Amino acid sequence: MKNKFNRLTLAAAVAAAAFASQAQAGGYQINEQSVSGQGYGHAGRSSNVQDATIVFGNPAGMSFLDRAQVSVGGTYLDVSTDIDNASATRNGASITGSSDGDIVPGTLVPYAFYVHPVSEKLAFGFGVYAPFGSKTDYEDSFIGRNLGNYTELTVMSAQPTVSYRFNDQWSVGAGLTYNRVEGELHRQVPNSGRPLTDLDARIEGDDDGWGYNLGVIFKPVPETTLGLTYRSKVDYTLTGDFRASTTNDLPGGVLGPNPVPAGTELRASDAKLDLTTPETVNLSITQEMTDRLKLMFGASWARWSRFDQILVTDSNGNEITKEEQNYSNAWAFAVGGEYQLNPQWALRAGLSIDNTPTKDATRSARIPSDDRRIFSLGAGWTPAENLTVDFAYSYLTERSTKVDYGRSDAGGMITSTYTADYKNEAHGFGAQLTYRF
Repeated sequence: MKNKFNRLTLAAAVAAAAFASQAQAGGYQINEQSVSGQGYGHAGRSSNVQDATIVFGNPAGMSFLDRAQVSVGGTYLDVSTDIDNASATRNGASITGSSDGDIVPGTLVPYAFYVHPVSEKLAFGFGVYAPFGSKTDYEDSFIGRNLGNYTELTVMSAQPTVSYRFNDQWSVGAGLTYNRVEGELHRQVPNSGRPLTDLDARIEGDDDGWGYNLGVIFKPVPETTLGLTYRSKVDYTLTGDFRASTTNDLPGGVLGPNPVPAGTELRASDAKLDLTTPETVNLSITQEMTDRLKLMFGASWARWSRFDQILVTDSNGNEITKEEQNYSNAWAFAVGGEYQLNPQWALRAGLSIDNTPTKDATRSARIPSDDRRIFSLGAGWTPAENLTVDFAYSYLTERSTKVDYGRSDAGGMITSTYTADYKNEAHGFGAQLTYRF
């Protein structure tokens, strides 16, 4: 019985890690790798060559920059969540708890990029940025604590890149990405003792993986730029340490003949999960309408259909759990524009539509995300020829969504459910400095 409890608890924690990390590239993908691009909703991500952030947007664009330059910046995300009609059960009986919302703390997402033209045709670049990241932190008394009350995932990437321009029309680029992931998850796991008690289950894990990206730029006429970027899948083998301890003092007879004080570690193990983040494709066009005005359109696609299940094994390779996910391929679209008011100031605006890959049947309280709309404004100030400061503001609103989730623990003896209505919104405040040498 204890061994079965240990396996099921561990499976829940590691499976949540997989879900959280995978969901980043869809429902919680981080797009904050360029404040200049944020101003027009990243509509010209693959085609608008503006500064060193093109290392991420499209490596082919680096060879169109005429000077070495560095771009450093970040976006502060202020996320708010309203939770309504929350309820939870355990073995069919209602349980009490709170649902305060505001589960995502404010976060700064930084980045830095450098481009060095070697000749008129060849350029090298390097970037450090965060492609994925999420944190949800519910209060201790959260009513859905049996299904997950804390999730934190951080991914940092380093990308060396090269670009070659054949002529005024065509250029190509390629880069390697080294990706480091760290995650931490908590859940109050119900135990089958009498009376029913919760154990504080926690897992911490990390891994690294290699990927690559490819890009091409085509300018059929000087006023029109087409960009296409491919970012590869990244394979991870997430390994973690699992710990489960008591949340309060327990009298004798609940977990054994003797009393058990709060904080006593009852379970410890390890586990392994192989997961793959999907490949993505971005296509965009930048059209110069006049000497001052240019318009942009972009479309992105992620192959989420490859994420159809979570399979967790123990250190001996034995299957612990397998859960169906059935994600769908996801599209995102953006339109935006930039107007050069004068030599010092450029004004920007954009609208993005980001469709979630998640499905109603498998959406959890850890990542309660749905389709989103993002409205953006921005400006670029160039007080000197070699210096530009960019600012941007984005407002993100998600479609109201419902979480209706349940699972079994202790060998199927305990069934926990959680149901609630979620409404998420976020404000993004970005600043960036670009210096040209």
